[in-house]
Amino acid sequence: MNLRIVTRNIGIALLLNAIFMFLSAGVSLYYNMDESFSSLLLSGIITSVVALFPLIFVTRPGEINAREGLIIVVFSWILSCLFGMLPYILYGGEFSIINSWYESVSGYTTTGATILQNVEAIPKGLLFWRASTHWLGGMGVVLFMLLILPTMSTSRMKLSKFEISSLSKDNFRFRAHQTVKVISLVYVGLTLTETLLLMIAGMDLFDATCHSFATIATGGFSTRNLSVAAFNSPWIDVIIMVFMMLSGMHFGLLYSAAIGRPGALFRSPIIRYYVISILAGGFFVSLNIFMKGLESDFLTALRYGYFQVISVGTTTGFANADSSVWPGFSILLITFFTIQCACSGSTSGGMKVDRVWIFLKSFKASILKQIHPNAVIPVKVGEHTVDKETVSSVTLFIVVYLAIIFFVALILTLMGVEIIDAFTGSAANIGNVGPGFGAVGSLGNYSSIPALGKLLLSIEMLLGRVEIYSIILMFIIFRRR
Repeated sequence: MNLRIVTRNIGIALLLNAIFMFLSAGVSLYYNMDESFSSLLLSGIITSVVALFPLIFVTRPGEINAREGLIIVVFSWILSCLFGMLPYILYGGEFSIINSWYESVSGYTTTGATILQNVEAIPKGLLFWRASTHWLGGMGVVLFMLLILPTMSTSRMKLSKFEISSLSKDNFRFRAHQTVKVISLVYVGLTLTETLLLMIAGMDLFDATCHSFATIATGGFSTRNLSVAAFNSPWIDVIIMVFMMLSGMHFGLLYSAAIGRPGALFRSPIIRYYVISILAGGFFVSLNIFMKGLESDFLTALRYGYFQVISVGTTTGFANADSSVWPGFSILLITFFTIQCACSGSTSGGMKVDRVWIFLKSFKASILKQIHPNAVIPVKVGEHTVDKETVSSVTLFIVVYLAIIFFVALILTLMGVEIIDAFTGSAANIGNVGPGFGAVGSLGNYSSIPALGKLLLSIEMLLGRVEIYSIILMFIIFRRR
């Protein structure tokens, strides 16, 4: 392994973090140099010094091989989370070391789960930093890094093959060096558009920017204790719902639609399943809370029901109502979307709706094979046949994914966490969704979880965002050395 290649490219990732720390310090300065200014400025200086060291003293390396690409990706995430703790630790307050780590990981992995009991007490500079970790993590620290890599497309794709889910690659109909540009254009375009629309709907520039960062990253960090519910605006709810849905879709297909090929978007059976499942789920949740008398107006029930289902189904985690008090049917249906998650090739983490679709298709093929033993029944996604290796990989991933949810929930209950908090919290963290139910519900937080529990949940977040196989492969590489 070429350590020069690894350290230099990780340095680039850390430098991007330092830039956003300085931007956050600028926000703090604008708001009368609030209490977070010194912690953000010092964090930016420390991070930039560490980042610049390999860039200055390590000569420009050659091409990146697959092993080095994997290590760069995984360690860029981990070190970004570690250095992302600094503004929280230096600020103090509720941010103990474990709380700072949890908040940082939650931000970068776009989970949006928080330990803060009073978000509105946090200075605006630090709130902007929280939102920035979402925005950096949404497109991926590594994809930001790829934008300015000194080496050309070969190195870029050896890194992005680990950053972009393997399930999403078939939908990128672009040359290798264009893939990052496509994601970047869609990502920045959606962010700017939503910010403008939220300002028109009544938010100020600060709130609109922070909520756009969180929406497009499918993150969920809000600047208010009551999340989006604090604004109590149907127009703001609708705007955020639309952009949550878009951010949960494959960015390559969104780009194709934007440049004049809208048919490409809904020709994908996975996109159709994603949209139809969320529309159906939102309707049944809305009908359930209306029939149970929680909302007297069906239109209001639709507003709350759809918002929560879209928020969870896209792994965003915003809230415009307290879903923890909803009927069991709604809670179970929302929990399904917590586990399913959104599309690969989007900013969401977790299981991915693509895997659910492939599993359903393989299950159907298996049933048909029982009826027609001699028939050759391929598993197809649209016009593409899925090979047996991919089907087996998807099935194994789902089994391991569900096993991790159960295992972490089991450990949390041993620590004294209530079972609904433990199970839904475990599912929400590995799915990068954020809120579960109970004390960790849509208007709650994770402050009551024991320190070891927060550590386990933060590991789940990383597994959900970077994907389980990448972490396993990294351990195998180091074990063989």
